[in-house]
Amino acid sequence: MPLFNNRKTIIHRFGFVPNLANFVILYDHMNKSVDKMKKILAILAAVMVLSAAGRTVAAQTTHRGSDDMKIGVAGYTYRSFDLDQTLRYLKSMDVKYLSVKDWWLPLNSTKEQMDAFKAKCAEYGVEGYILGPIYMRTKEQVDNTFDYAARYGAKMFIGVPNYELLDYVIEKVAKTGIKVAIHTHGPDGAAFPDIRTVVEKVKDPSLGVGCCMDLGHSFRMGWDVAKDIKKYKQWIYDVHIKDETDASKAGQTWEMGRGKMDLISIVKAFRKIKYKGVISVEFEKNGKDPHGGVAESIGYLRGILDATK
Repeated sequence: MPLFNNRKTIIHRFGFVPNLANFVILYDHMNKSVDKMKKILAILAAVMVLSAAGRTVAAQTTHRGSDDMKIGVAGYTYRSFDLDQTLRYLKSMDVKYLSVKDWWLPLNSTKEQMDAFKAKCAEYGVEGYILGPIYMRTKEQVDNTFDYAARYGAKMFIGVPNYELLDYVIEKVAKTGIKVAIHTHGPDGAAFPDIRTVVEKVKDPSLGVGCCMDLGHSFRMGWDVAKDIKKYKQWIYDVHIKDETDASKAGQTWEMGRGKMDLISIVKAFRKIKYKGVISVEFEKNGKDPHGGVAESIGYLRGILDATK
């Protein structure tokens, strides 16, 4: 509707009667201004609607691919640091899971000491989600380890028994209900170099003895890690992830993304098998000053998880 649509309105607004030419110019100018204002208001309204819609979409899409996996840190990574400093490092990266080595919680720890340890971790928003790796060379060490896990309230621990003790370990699992994830160690001569050896020795996945699969060591053994994840999925209880400089015994831990491992295929494999456990970064490089490499590796892992959701 025109802003000035009659003579009285114009006289009242300006206090005079303009001549015809001025009236036409003024009339045209004011109506064009109104049209422009209407367009501006329409644009602003559209922007507000789109902005509100964008906020709704953003609220609906805040879930990240890295939220699909529990990311942790293997305790060996911070072997040169006390518990408090280790927990500060984890908190700085928003990492909530730590595999617990016995230098922070000795095998003879009491229930009270274990409770205090858990409370300390909780102060930093961290859960000591699993104990180990723990090496068992005698039956007495097997007994002590299962007692240690029971006091902690663990349903599973990472262990490395001698081959001749495996049957005894399986008996202890049956008696206690505490599962064992055997850590693999690659081509360096230690027991259980890869997940194939665990499968070969244990034979039955229902016995409660599975694998803490060290992906870097699997790569150093020359295996296709992603294929092994899918092939042996029912045996995988826990995971240590890293990158390696070479698919051979000479391979060394490197910041994730800088080495030769196909980490994208590995992450996709875990998605394929719907893995629900923790994936812990184990960074063996720079034992005295590992934190920069750990942070870089976790950031890279999160990036892959976000990109593959």
